[in-house]
Amino acid sequence: MKIRSILLGTGLAISLIACAPKDAEIEKAISEKLNDTPEIQVTVHEGVATITGTCDDENFKKNIEKSVRATKGVKSVVNTCEIKRANQEPAAATVVINSDTDLDKAVSKVVDAYDGVSATVVGGVVTLSGEIAKDRLQPLIQSIQELHPKKVDNKLTIK
Repeated sequence: MKIRSILLGTGLAISLIACAPKDAEIEKAISEKLNDTPEIQVTVHEGVATITGTCDDENFKKNIEKSVRATKGVKSVVNTCEIKRANQEPAAATVVINSDTDLDKAVSKVVDAYDGVSATVVGGVVTLSGEIAKDRLQPLIQSIQELHPKKVDNKLTIK
């Protein structure tokens, strides 16, 4: 009697599993529902549907999830859709690095106003040397930075 119950239970379980839709079938049904939304992709693994892509807004995202959840065979839904941002920040401005000759001329003009300071430019790097008063250092460095060198190498001695 026990063996008969076990066999009957096993047979019932196998028939239920065999009747359940396969992941590929579920994915196909979902794709047919969402055929007019190419920006959305859905994959199914063991009945768990994962939604990826870009949604226009939160309502669109919820409606897609609702539609996927209503598909036969879907056990649960993971919705990782990103919502388009209306006001995206513009890309960072390109940094302009002046050529050595242009930079050298401009640096010379700035440095001429500071007695005891000399500068060299090699490969876009401005090297400052000599002596400078503490209160004049910051304006000098700021003026040099405004010329857009790759780097300012400060070897100045504060007097």
